[in-house]
Amino acid sequence: MANAEKIDWSVVKRVLVVKLRSIGDTVLATPSLIALRRFLPNAQIDILLEDWVAPVLDGFDAVENVLTVGKSTSDRIKTALDLRRQKYDVAFNLHGGTTATMLVRASGARHRVGVASYQYPFLYNHLLPSATEFWEQETTHSAEQQLAMIGFVGVPVDDRPKTRLVVSTKGRTARVSEWHERGNYALLHPATAFATKQWPTENFARTAEFLNQKGLQIVAIASKSENSVLQTLKRESKVPITTFDDLTLPEITAFASKARVFVGNDSGIAHIAAAVGTPSVVVFGSSNRNHWRPWTDAPNEIVFEPLPCQPCPGYTCEVFGEPKCILSVTPSAVFTALERVLS
Repeated sequence: MANAEKIDWSVVKRVLVVKLRSIGDTVLATPSLIALRRFLPNAQIDILLEDWVAPVLDGFDAVENVLTVGKSTSDRIKTALDLRRQKYDVAFNLHGGTTATMLVRASGARHRVGVASYQYPFLYNHLLPSATEFWEQETTHSAEQQLAMIGFVGVPVDDRPKTRLVVSTKGRTARVSEWHERGNYALLHPATAFATKQWPTENFARTAEFLNQKGLQIVAIASKSENSVLQTLKRESKVPITTFDDLTLPEITAFASKARVFVGNDSGIAHIAAAVGTPSVVVFGSSNRNHWRPWTDAPNEIVFEPLPCQPCPGYTCEVFGEPKCILSVTPSAVFTALERVLS
């Protein structure tokens, strides 16, 4: 029975938050962690993340421990046993998903908090009916959905904290510090997971030229597997661009923290930039703008071409054959947004 037993927060000593997802999802969990820490200044608050994404929260001060889990069955069993030993009082599943549900149950926490729409709801004893009902509004941001779950069981969240990341010592490497000293640079992230979210690379090249005219040096980042995008960007652009395809997540956070402005597709890197207070312009295609826009007080704009088929799952374009939503966004629209953000 959902919420059958009210949580007595005065005796809560250990809290587990499970968030098994991507970079952006992890960043968007930080408002909930901030709200929890504010409410429980003396409790042990731990977060469980997938091992590859955990460095995003390196140095983050609202949690005691960033725990990690790998993909193998043996790793997940070991993690479950480790969680059990911690004797958590409360465990939150901030995303859903079968693995996360099983790990929350395996923790043995007396209070297990999820959402009514999750699979295996009987494994929880506190179930948020829906975030829209909690906030009394039709659309909710990802950060608001997670805050609703925290708020549902009594943690104050009405001020809806924004995302926040810490620049850790691991991020302050020599190559990052060199750019911090230079200053006055723009950070571009021209890659993304799906074609329906990928603004054409030549448009990023025009954007680099526009920013260079504003007196900014240009740095572009992507992963090793996306290096071809960086090479195309350099080839297409008439201005010099410094590229990196091997930055660690703490280095990306540090790089973003001192950038004059960030420009990129809707991606986890855009959320990192927002979380360190960097002004940003994010180009949206297929994804849900209400759900995934930057969650920050820093100046930011989203640029998009509204179409009746948005949002969509984004794996392929079922309506036009090619992703008309992202391809229709013009460089001039991004320049206009940049003018506003930079001012």
